[in-house]
Amino acid sequence: MLNDSSELPKVKNLLIQKILLGNEPSAELIAILTIYFVQGILLLSRLAVSFFLKDELLLSPVQMSAIVGISTIPWMIKPLYGFISDSLPLFGYHRKPYIVLSGIIGCTAWVSLGTIVHTSLIATIMILLSSLSVAISDVIVDSIVVERARSESAAKIGSLQSLCWSSSAIGGLCTAYFSGLLLEYFTTRTVFLITALFPLIISSVAWLIAEQPINKNIKKSNNTKHQLRQIRQAITQKTIWLPTAFIFVWHATPNAESAFFYFTTNELHFQPEFLGRVRLVTSFASLIGVWAFQSYFKTLSFRIIFTWGAVISTALGMTTLLLVTHTNRLLGIDDHWFSLGDSLIIAVIGQVLFMPILVLATKLCPPGIEATFFALLMSIYNLGGTISFGLGSIIMKWLGITEHQFDSLWLLIIITNCSSLIPILFIKWLPDANIEIDTSHNGISS
Repeated sequence: MLNDSSELPKVKNLLIQKILLGNEPSAELIAILTIYFVQGILLLSRLAVSFFLKDELLLSPVQMSAIVGISTIPWMIKPLYGFISDSLPLFGYHRKPYIVLSGIIGCTAWVSLGTIVHTSLIATIMILLSSLSVAISDVIVDSIVVERARSESAAKIGSLQSLCWSSSAIGGLCTAYFSGLLLEYFTTRTVFLITALFPLIISSVAWLIAEQPINKNIKKSNNTKHQLRQIRQAITQKTIWLPTAFIFVWHATPNAESAFFYFTTNELHFQPEFLGRVRLVTSFASLIGVWAFQSYFKTLSFRIIFTWGAVISTALGMTTLLLVTHTNRLLGIDDHWFSLGDSLIIAVIGQVLFMPILVLATKLCPPGIEATFFALLMSIYNLGGTISFGLGSIIMKWLGITEHQFDSLWLLIIITNCSSLIPILFIKWLPDANIEIDTSHNGISS
């Protein structure tokens, strides 16, 4: 027990800093974490969108996979938002007004999905707009985090990003179960209208961001030609474009997500409420993954993390074959329990592998064009995701997998899991050790 009450504030501050992973509490940090938190909450509608496309618009797995791929387009052109934000201030600011605008776009898209959308074309457009909303706010808040993360010491490396992604995971955790439970009692359109409230929170906290209004000198130094020159200098460096190419290859391997969703709902008859439980488990697993990376893996080289991560992910992914072939039932394991356990383990590994992507991308960003260049790197990552869904759709069609035909699903799972080993062939494109930013040449060094 403390004898001096004056020690209590110190202990409280230490506890707060421990929770914040050593980051100083501030209004701006609250705003940043709130934006990431809301981005996690917006996953509330993910199941609703899937069921809306499947049950109300009566789309096939291939069609759904195509729409999911299309919805990632706003994430592929993220450099455009970063470039506009860096070069074209609104109302005297480079960051705040764009965050406000993103919230308005998101609210409009979700309200439209909840009221006036009745065709697959309009649904695709509104899903695109909702994706655009999150992509814009993500670019802006990521650029702020990259700028702040530059001052981190070696001991704190990745702490701010880990904190931000923990906030996003907590947001997802808060709504994961309800994403399925709400569908048991409400229509998908009602869930969309509930979701429409959250983008407005992003708009409301934007003004807590610590940003000075621009003046003529700053505007001159950040003109379009200057931005383009910096980007050109950066992308011509081998130490930057090789790791970027690896990030693309790593995320571009085909996946079976859409086919597996139809299998679990049509073949295994998983209800929305249970799928919400699965989302709850995976959100919790993401938090475990962030903690594991921050505690045990952040000092490892990128090559070691990605090599072993790919091998372990492939091996664990193959366990899905037990569920698809119903072998788990022969082993006395219920479909629901098997799915929960499988999702938990795979999600932890996935998050541990994603955190180095963020750290690597931050280190690759030259000073002065953080928003544009970080967005460029993440867009390349998301382009890989779009190609992943596209390749998955092609393989599904080739194998004859439909909303009611899953005889070849086992082969799709084998193909997609084995393909995740392909990036190991390009592991030397990554730096052998942690890289440091060379601010004098707007580049990096190993």
